Amino acid sequence: MQILEQVRALREAVGAWRRGGERIAFVPTMGNLHAGHYSLIALARRHADRVVASVFVNPTQFGPNEDFARYPRTPREDAAGLESAGCDLMFCPTVAEMYPLGHDRCVQVRVPGLTEELDGAARPGHFDGVATVVLRLFHMVQPDVAVFGRKDFQQLRVIEYLVRDLALPLEIVPAPIARDPDGLALSSRNRYLGEEERARAPALHRTLVAMREGWREGRAIPSIQDEALASLRAAGFVPDYAEIRRSADLARPAGTCDEILIALVAARLGSTRLIDNLPFV
Repeated sequence: MQILEQVRALREAVGAWRRGGERIAFVPTMGNLHAGHYSLIALARRHADRVVASVFVNPTQFGPNEDFARYPRTPREDAAGLESAGCDLMFCPTVAEMYPLGHDRCVQVRVPGLTEELDGAARPGHFDGVATVVLRLFHMVQPDVAVFGRKDFQQLRVIEYLVRDLALPLEIVPAPIARDPDGLALSSRNRYLGEEERARAPALHRTLVAMREGWREGRAIPSIQDEALASLRAAGFVPDYAEIRRSADLARPAGTCDEILIALVAARLGSTRLIDNLPFV
């Protein structure tokens, strides 16, 4: 596996593969990788001849009171894991390489509508930073396909919107959520959880299951959401939201029979913010 830090070297490597007729898949990450990330690499491998993964903790998607400084950085472990998972190239740029004019003065991208509710409301500016860095990475790697996990479901929809609206020549492949046996979605932030918090954390997934069951029983959505918030608080969480939305565009359900719905939650357990979702299928 190649490990590169400069855009120029990245483009040379990818260009050589492309001239050889090979198809390129891309998996963007912020590092501190776990089994969920490696499952994305495996899925990417099924869609392409070569797989590129980026490891970059992006400062533009963190708010002033968020955990950018303490976000875990484990580059050696990440490199070993990516190579074992079958990745061909690890791109780990510096902040200066990613934002040559400074991340506080960079050209920014904003996706309207989708970024203004749920995590967008709880974390103002977060998705502007996500869209900005992902578009830069797409231009740098120039992949044929990119893989994004469904755990960050709103992020997935934002990226799909970005690709469609800007007519980018690549395919977005969603990947299933990887979970521990007790239901907790795998996340780099899980390592922040203390022993007692980790024991409580699966209540997040149980809340989602209860929301889906309530909907299947025909209960009113506002009531389901209120009970979900109460359930999270009783389990020791401080919730940002527990919402049922349309899966296609994350709009509020209109009550038509053709809608596919999804439950989404975000809540803090101690100092750790966790997110999860569950489709109603």
